[in-house]
Amino acid sequence: MTKVQNSKKFDLEDRTFEYAKRVAFFVRESPQTTSNLRYGKQVVDASGSVGANYIEANEALSKKDFSMRIKICRKEAKESAYW
Repeated sequence: MTKVQNSKKFDLEDRTFEYAKRVAFFVRESPQTTSNLRYGKQVVDASGSVGANYIEANEALSKKDFSMRIKICRKEAKESAYW
């Protein structure tokens, strides 16, 4: 793999990790109300799952496995946007 391709492969890993960190920081800085605590946990979990599932996709055993894991990433991203 060339250096350019390699950096692009990990670019999304870095971006999803930064996304999860920014969401966690946002939730931590939000007022500690009952609803914020409940929904904050949901959004932190979902945002972290985006990157975790992307890493899993990069280690997929087949194209079908990769496709399924990328779909899970998309689902988790939509869930975090919902919360």
